Amino acid sequence: MTQQTAVDRPVDADPAEPWQRLNARLILVQLSILAAPAASFAGTLLITGGTLNLQALITLGSLLITACVITGISLMRFLTTRYRITGDRIELRSGLLFRSHRSIRLDRIRGVDLTANPVHRVFGLTSVRIGTGDQTSSSRRLSLDGVSKAQGAELRQRLLSRRDAVTGHPSDDDDHTIADLDWAWIRYAPLTIWGVGGVLLGVGTVYRTLHEMRIDPLELGFVKGIEHRYGSVPLWFGVLVTVVILVVIGAVGSTATFTEGWYGYRLEREDGGTLRVLRGLLVTRSVTIEEQRLRGVELGETMLLRWAGGARLNAVASGLGDRDENRKRRMLTPPVPRAEALRVAADVLGESQSPTSAAELTPHPRSALRRRVNRALTATVLISAVPALLGALLWTPLLYVAAACAVVLLPVTLALAHDAYRTLGHGLHGRYLVTRYGTFSHRTVALQREGIIGIGVSRSLFQRRSGLLTLTATTAAGDHKYKVRDVTVTDGLALAEKAVPGLLAPFLEPAGAGSYGGAAASGGAGGAGGGSHGGPIGHGFAGRARSSGHGGHRRRR
Repeated sequence: MTQQTAVDRPVDADPAEPWQRLNARLILVQLSILAAPAASFAGTLLITGGTLNLQALITLGSLLITACVITGISLMRFLTTRYRITGDRIELRSGLLFRSHRSIRLDRIRGVDLTANPVHRVFGLTSVRIGTGDQTSSSRRLSLDGVSKAQGAELRQRLLSRRDAVTGHPSDDDDHTIADLDWAWIRYAPLTIWGVGGVLLGVGTVYRTLHEMRIDPLELGFVKGIEHRYGSVPLWFGVLVTVVILVVIGAVGSTATFTEGWYGYRLEREDGGTLRVLRGLLVTRSVTIEEQRLRGVELGETMLLRWAGGARLNAVASGLGDRDENRKRRMLTPPVPRAEALRVAADVLGESQSPTSAAELTPHPRSALRRRVNRALTATVLISAVPALLGALLWTPLLYVAAACAVVLLPVTLALAHDAYRTLGHGLHGRYLVTRYGTFSHRTVALQREGIIGIGVSRSLFQRRSGLLTLTATTAAGDHKYKVRDVTVTDGLALAEKAVPGLLAPFLEPAGAGSYGGAAASGGAGGAGGGSHGGPIGHGFAGRARSSGHGGHRRRR
């Protein structure tokens, strides 16, 4: 059975171009999958002291069978996979029972990424992933999982040079390194929650696995020893020690993750108008981003990283795949000093100064602060209500716990509310719309105005009571939607009109000569953001929105 899943139908392929196979060392990589059940068997014997019950044998046997099936499928894929490059496309054939023949025109290629996991690196192999930037179908992406490292680099260079030749992209000879790794940046590695989260996730996974084998982790000898030691000290001391251990292990894990993920980091501009990010110790990665598809940058500052003066930079670009792929491929820098992130942003965008720092951001009205304070008070009441209710019904001392929760949480939530309000800001800087928002993580986005394809206007019930709205700038790049939260109606509509002149005009009826009317909801759906106007938007805009069949403000580009 043959399956045709090509991006474009093959036409007049060069018969002299030979079909090539993946590297034969890939067989060893695929056989190494069988090491997983062997390691699981040895680890289980070590934990249980050399005794296995029937449930453990069944679980380990199932793991072995699964590994054998995966290995067989992988070997079959290796034996049936062929690829070649013709004059105007790359083609891939694979499959035995279900055969597929896929091809991508060279002028449709948006990126050629190289990735090598630890096992691939042991055998000198890499994976080549060729994408068109399509965000809806994985069939529009070719992957060669198992070519030699040299062959992968040569194939990448060959594809990109042929693409530039086909598309007529000028060669600017402007190759240079924008940024490379400074080991002083490793001081920012522990300032994330991912290390602690990874520790908890690992402990939970081990516990669940042993529980499925009918092995109670709490009955193991070393666990009993830890439990005895904790029972001999005061509760507060045991909790404190546990927190310290989690933080230390989390910091070590975060540092190890930083080292593995960003070892050998280099951001460079290549001939042909592409940015290339190289990084990785155990798993090496090479990500390509076309500069012509770059629509802006996003500066991310998580709370602890912000306090230490650090930030990380992401690209807002189209052609990086679906949402999950975009999150993996958009990173331009690791956590770095904020000044370094701004320098890289300016270089990447071709500006003298990063728009994320150069723009004069307009503060938001005090009613936006009241909304955040109300949320803080609501959260405090809801959290404190749980022990208060239990105390009233079951155990009176819990009322003191509820009071303590309220006393501790109230200043914290109010501080977070004020921080979230101070973060809010928006403005225009040259050809960029800049918006800033966030509490635990501040995000400052500079989005090219010509890359905006739609403006959404949404208003909740509470926003209407406060005279506020949220604008959503829709783009084909990055996260697709970037919001300007809680601005006044007048400022919001004025910002939308200045950012993309004329985009809202077809949807607004003039209230008088030379002026735009406001927008009242004619159908409920508001703009590309899909929000709800829910009533007149008023405040100097006295007209009403025309009805639109699509219920939104959108333009084609």
